[in-house]
Amino acid sequence: MSSPITLIIIAVIIVGVFVFVSTIITKKRGHIFDQEKYQVDWLKIENTLTPANPHTFATTVIDADKLLDKALCELGAPGKTTADRLKSVKTKFTKKQSVYYAHNLRNQIAHEHKFKPTYKQSRHALLSFRQALIDLGAI
Repeated sequence: MSSPITLIIIAVIIVGVFVFVSTIITKKRGHIFDQEKYQVDWLKIENTLTPANPHTFATTVIDADKLLDKALCELGAPGKTTADRLKSVKTKFTKKQSVYYAHNLRNQIAHEHKFKPTYKQSRHALLSFRQALIDLGAI
């Protein structure tokens, strides 16, 4: 082999190793959220919940669940539904049962038309969604 071909092969190998190493390093750091955007979205949801307006009890839970699902999708969590995505990343949550409680409350609101959550239930769900978003690094 001539020396220019050998140098090209060595250069290709070096570039390949560099790309491989940088890919591994990037994956270890994980996904980086636009925390400012998530924080603004979260504060809008949180500030909407008011004890004097029962309509906000359901809407805030649904909106918080949507925001969590958006974060899960952004992370690339596998699954067709929010519940599937929650199961795939459950080890990331410090309060797993609370997250499931909050998501199940959302399901009750969405699927049981006569169900009306209380302020206390909604507030508890929001605290759970907030912690889940913190655990994922979104806020």
